[in-house]
Amino acid sequence: MTPASCQAGAVHNSVAVLLVAVFLASAVEMVEALTIVVAVGVTRGWRSALEGTAVALAVLVGLVAAVGPALVHYVPLSTLRIVVGGLLLVFGLQWLQKAVLRAAGLKAKHDEDAIFETQVADLSSGETRTRGRDSTAFTVAFKGVFLEGLEVVVIVLTLGATENRLGLASLAALAAVVVVGAVGAVVARQLSGVPENALKAVVGVMLVSYGTFWTGEGIGVHWPGSDLALLVLAAAYAVAAWLLGRLLNRPPAGAVRVA
Repeated sequence: MTPASCQAGAVHNSVAVLLVAVFLASAVEMVEALTIVVAVGVTRGWRSALEGTAVALAVLVGLVAAVGPALVHYVPLSTLRIVVGGLLLVFGLQWLQKAVLRAAGLKAKHDEDAIFETQVADLSSGETRTRGRDSTAFTVAFKGVFLEGLEVVVIVLTLGATENRLGLASLAALAAVVVVGAVGAVVARQLSGVPENALKAVVGVMLVSYGTFWTGEGIGVHWPGSDLALLVLAAAYAVAAWLLGRLLNRPPAGAVRVA
């Protein structure tokens, strides 16, 4: 195999990992946003809920369009990689910590049905449901989609700008929004079937791996195998997270585990 073909293969793998990371991260956040939108639609009416959702998505797209090109063209690549690497490490470690604690039984698993019921109860206890436009429904849907989507924007900008593939990262995020929205339209409240806890663990591993890789490149580290080092980092972090989960799940010596 020639050096050129090896380099092409590494670039292809890097793009694939980028797309998967952005898609999964966006899907996780959109499942949470969809839970809020469905609760608002069922309780207060779909018209205002969908309007709030559409406005929030438009604002998020505008943020990507406004900030993304500036990051690519005006921020030095080494600086961008250090800053982005640090951000991804923070995001990834938070997601990975929660995934490990859930796997060890030390933190309750994310339950979209419970969140749905809470949202419905909160909305039902407020002012009465109205016909036409409902400011409460619009505001709750907008805030839910915007706040969950803001993390998607950060991930799209950081991953896309650092790899100079902002367009691909944006398309991956858009694909996640479309897929989750389509599934949500079909199954409505049955969001608990989405393996969100497993997705968060996978995304956490990917973000930490990217964060380590780009922080290293930003300070001058030359990774063996170039972009292929991402796969090694991801495997190492996945094994470490699994071992840590098993270790935390082990009862202390002499303790009796209650079924």
